[in-house]
Amino acid sequence: MKKPVAEVSDHALLRYLERVLRIDVETHRREVGRKVDRAMAHPGACGVRVGGFTYKLRGQVVTTVVPSHMPNHRRPRRRSKGAGDG
Repeated sequence: MKKPVAEVSDHALLRYLERVLRIDVETHRREVGRKVDRAMAHPGACGVRVGGFTYKLRGQVVTTVVPSHMPNHRRPRRRSKGAGDG
């Protein structure tokens, strides 16, 4: 399928999910909040893992959700020492 020329904002997509697909977004928002509330043990945590997903936090705001096994692209990768490394 060809990529459309028109971009779709996050706001427009959210309204599409709510109004066209009839997804109750607020119910899901509360569900995410409850999962994170139960798992937050340490003030100042930058994320919590629940059910195979990491909920990234900035203060008490969930900013994104990623599978727990996803690599962190902000951290530089460690180079493994190969046979040619001295």
